[in-house]
Amino acid sequence: MQKIVQDIADELVASGAERGLQVAVYRRGELLADVVAGVADAATGRPFTSSTPVYATSTGKGVTAAVVHVLAERKVFSYDTPIAELWPEFGARGKERATIRHALSHQAGVPGVPEATTPEDLCDWDLMCAAIADAEPWWEPGTRCGYHPQTFGYLLGEVVRRATGKRISQVLEEEVAGPLGVSGELFFAVPEAELDRLARIEEVAPPVTPPPSLRNGIPFFRVVGGYTAAPMAAMPDAGFSNRRDVLTAEIPAGGTMTARAVARVYDALLTGELVPPARLRELSAPAVRGLDEVTGVEAAWGLGYAIGLTPGLAAPTVFGMPGSGGTVAFADTETGLAVGILKNRIGDFATVDRIGSAVLSAAP
Repeated sequence: MQKIVQDIADELVASGAERGLQVAVYRRGELLADVVAGVADAATGRPFTSSTPVYATSTGKGVTAAVVHVLAERKVFSYDTPIAELWPEFGARGKERATIRHALSHQAGVPGVPEATTPEDLCDWDLMCAAIADAEPWWEPGTRCGYHPQTFGYLLGEVVRRATGKRISQVLEEEVAGPLGVSGELFFAVPEAELDRLARIEEVAPPVTPPPSLRNGIPFFRVVGGYTAAPMAAMPDAGFSNRRDVLTAEIPAGGTMTARAVARVYDALLTGELVPPARLRELSAPAVRGLDEVTGVEAAWGLGYAIGLTPGLAAPTVFGMPGSGGTVAFADTETGLAVGILKNRIGDFATVDRIGSAVLSAAP
């Protein structure tokens, strides 16, 4: 496994398709592959190492979900607890029946943030939670699904905070990262002292966003009641992903991690270290299938995870979360493999598909 993945990573970097890569593969607690290639920072030539954290946008959602599952297993709350029971303000405007299950499976009906939201706004926890609590739902919670790009993190992060009295970063460290031995490699809010360790995210080409005249014709970019899933001023491009305020803030719709740390989390879900088999079966099975109201495509959502991820990782036994820059972390209940694929060049999912399918094909 190590050689197969290392050869692919080296080829991708040598060809110029990628600047730097990390890949980790676990099976039943054993690290089968710990691969690194290229540089973490093109400007300085600083090498990528296995311990270099990478900002991985929505790949972090799978870590947020893991925190929620651990707390649910400890009966801090249940999946069917109404969010407003813990966070009363959220019950405004017809959202009083939305549950934690709905938030995990992108059925809560609040995928948008205010249209003018900036990166600075996303760094302000209380501001964002207040905006989400005041939002009019786009559909009756529980009746449809639609990807919640940013609100996913605030919804579940505030549930965690209200239920435990602690920020989700603290709970992540105490309940997941620490017990699994990956402290220092798994973050929502990165400590200032750790920032110089991070990979530098770069673009292949300037990001393309639709002009205002076309936005409402594209489901992901439309504006509903002044809210949008994709605020133009806060798109997760390289500029956003390298901002010190963003990296040090609680924005748990994304995360900063190493491939081996996030793969370790998925392995712990599979092996029963974090949750027992019955809960694993529930969280990794489709909670909802159908047309996604935000992406405009057919989707299958488990509890915090996509079921089948990309064309190369479409098996129904695969659950996890891709990130918009072309990263992914997932587990496969059939092979027992847990995988993290991180990189520092924003792009499509060609690298994820190639490496992910090679890993699954080489499963021992």
